[in-house]
Amino acid sequence: MLVLRSLRLCGSAVVVASFAACTWYHADPLKPVNTSTSQDSVERVRIDPASMPLPELAAHTFDPSDGLDIGEVAMLAVANNPDLKLARDDLGIARAQAFSAGLLPDPQLAVSSDYPGAAGATRAFNYGLSMDVLAILTRSANKQSADATVAKTDLGLLWQEWQVVAQARQLFVKARFAQNTLPLLQQQRDLSRMRYERMAAAQREGNLTEDTLTAALTSYSDARKLFTNAERAAEQTHHDLNALLGLSQTVQLQLVGDFNDTTLTDSTLDDALEALPQRRPDLLALRAGYDAQEQKYRAAIMSQFPTLTVGFNRARDTSNIYTTGFQINLSLPIFNRNRGNVAIERSTRQRMKDEYQVRLNQAFADVDHLRADGVILSRQLAEAEAALPDAEHAARHASAAFAQHNLALSAYTDAQAAAITKQVDIATLRESLTEQRIGLQALLGGAIPDAFSNDHS
Repeated sequence: MLVLRSLRLCGSAVVVASFAACTWYHADPLKPVNTSTSQDSVERVRIDPASMPLPELAAHTFDPSDGLDIGEVAMLAVANNPDLKLARDDLGIARAQAFSAGLLPDPQLAVSSDYPGAAGATRAFNYGLSMDVLAILTRSANKQSADATVAKTDLGLLWQEWQVVAQARQLFVKARFAQNTLPLLQQQRDLSRMRYERMAAAQREGNLTEDTLTAALTSYSDARKLFTNAERAAEQTHHDLNALLGLSQTVQLQLVGDFNDTTLTDSTLDDALEALPQRRPDLLALRAGYDAQEQKYRAAIMSQFPTLTVGFNRARDTSNIYTTGFQINLSLPIFNRNRGNVAIERSTRQRMKDEYQVRLNQAFADVDHLRADGVILSRQLAEAEAALPDAEHAARHASAAFAQHNLALSAYTDAQAAAITKQVDIATLRESLTEQRIGLQALLGGAIPDAFSNDHS
């Protein structure tokens, strides 16, 4: 009776302790309201540089009061991007799964009781306590696999932050390009309109042929279309940038910064490329994923052994005889032997190994391509900048001659348009070169400096 009473008390204590350790449900209803950051909220944003994923951002100061440079836009993207918030939630799930993998399996308590129908017989009972031994043996491999998965997810988040930084920088460049070129395209449109309106007046007076006016109208239509397309592109850039930064579409950011044409040396790129396998988060994430798969493969091999459950029991039959014993449940590895899972995990490991090598080879190829493309863009930019002074000189000369009525309207507008076109070409090449630099930054990380300097630091 003492043993029976002890088992009952123990069972009651286990039940009470189990309920005490439980997590209770709390509702967390959805909020159907727009929570995007507003214009006023941007001024109150505070960002800890230490939380930034790149060294150059960690050394940068976030101060939106005097406008946002390319570094501050990247910092805001890391802190406020909606997709990164979801990725951080995924990291929390992975950590919870690793916590779950490290927990020991709960023991199994079995209780049964028989009530005899014959007089004089005693109520029979059977109490048993068992434990899955194989789950304990495979716990270490499962825990190591889950920990490696957390590392993979964490590195994947870091790589995603790198990509968001690159997107923010590219959109910053596009926005600044629009700020610089829209006034030029508007000026070109106004010149074409002035020429067309004056030629239309001359044609009505019979001083101009119809085909000449048609050519002027075509030129004006082209200039107007270029300006309109640039306006739409600027609006799309504004939309994309605000969405990336988690801002309301009504927010108008003041973007500041000057183009920095510092040439990247071959030694800088070579050093960054050599360290790429130890630096790129996606490559490190693939290595962590491979480590996790190694442990899954190891656990699958361990699971080939028979499933073993060991238990102890205490019982009494209807004739009031007490017994104490043990039980062992053992699967017989005759047909399955977990061979299917072993083959799956081994093949998965091979695929992850190949995926890592493919990604690494592609990274080297992308860097080589961007380096070659940068050489071409730099040469084109230098040629365009060398030709700009002549075009501007011709435009100034034409403007002076036109003011003195020594130059025809068409020649004047052609000279002005040529200078404007050259300025737009230079801005376009600078945008392409800057985006190419950003592409290298996305591939190599903080080893590559920004192509924009902070003009208010």
